[in-house]
Amino acid sequence: MPKSSPPVFGPIAGIAPGHEFANRLELWGAGVHRQTQAGISARQGGAAESIVLSGGYEDDEDFGSIIIYTGRGGRSAETNQQVADQTLTGANLELVRNEQLGLPLRVTRKVTTGSTSFYRYGGLYRVVRHWAAPGRAGFRVWRFRLELLTENEAAIEAEAAPASVAVGGQAELFEYANSGHLSAAEPAAGYHPAPRREATTLRIVRDTAVTRQVKLLHDYCCQVCSTRLEGAAGPYAEAAHIQPLGAPHHGPDILENVLCLCPNHHVLFDLGSFGVADDGQLLGLPGALQLHKKHLLNPVFLAYQRAHFYQPNSEARGK
Repeated sequence: MPKSSPPVFGPIAGIAPGHEFANRLELWGAGVHRQTQAGISARQGGAAESIVLSGGYEDDEDFGSIIIYTGRGGRSAETNQQVADQTLTGANLELVRNEQLGLPLRVTRKVTTGSTSFYRYGGLYRVVRHWAAPGRAGFRVWRFRLELLTENEAAIEAEAAPASVAVGGQAELFEYANSGHLSAAEPAAGYHPAPRREATTLRIVRDTAVTRQVKLLHDYCCQVCSTRLEGAAGPYAEAAHIQPLGAPHHGPDILENVLCLCPNHHVLFDLGSFGVADDGQLLGLPGALQLHKKHLLNPVFLAYQRAHFYQPNSEARGK
C-alpha cells in the first residue's frame, strides 16, 4: 500500500474475518497491518490501527472473542524473553487512546501448522480496559482486554471508517528499533497533535442486587464528590467494582468490592486516575471517600486496584 495512505480505524474493504495471508508483506500490501515486523501498528498521538498475534509474548492469552493482549517492550531481541519492565509509552499508550476514544482495532493471528505458517484476519476488536501486572518472567507488563465486536457493531464501524482516516493523519508509525528488514513505516515527521473525531465507548453498567444495595445505602450519592444525579425516572448512580469482575481479575460481586460513584468518577476509577487508601483517603484526588457504617470495604480489593490500575498509571503520568 502507498506510504502516504492515511490510517483506517475499522475494516478494510474486501477483507472479511477468516481471510488468509501468506506472510506479513501480504498483510501490509492489503492495508490490514501497516507494519512488516512490529506487532502493533500505531501512530503517535493517533491511536493504534491493528495488531498481529504471533505468539511472541508469553503473557498473551487468546480466548477467541476475548484477548488479554500484552503491550510492547522489555523483551530481549536475542532470547525473546521478557528482561525488563514495560512502560506506558509509544504504541502501548496508543492502545489506551483506542480505549478512551472508542476506536476499533483490527486483529490478525499467526497460524502455524507443522513447519508452515500463515496469517488469518480475525476481525474488529474493542479495547475495553488496560492495567499493569507482573508477567510470567516477573517484570511488569501492560495488559489490554480486547473484545470482539458483534456483526452489528462491526457494520457500524464499516460505515464510519471513511470519517476516521483523519485521526493521526500526519503522525509517524512506530518501528522496531535496529531493524535490518523491510519496514512499512512512513518516514519520520514532526510531531503534530492528532485531529479528533467524536467517539463513544461502550461500558457495561451491571445491575445486580449488590449494586442496587450500595446505591441505596449511599442514597445514590457519589462516594467521591457527593453528587446526586436526578433524572425523570429518579436518582442515578453507578456501581464500580474495585477488583474488576471476570477474567483475568476475578473480583467478586459482593458489597465489600463495590463503590457507589457518579459516571465521571466511575470512568476515572476504571482508568486508574485515582485510588483509595485503606483508611479511605483518596489517592490522586483531594479528600476522602464518603463511607457508611453498613458498607465496609475490603482492603485486599483496594490494594489490588492500587497495584494494577492506580499506581502504574500514576507512574506513567509522572505523578
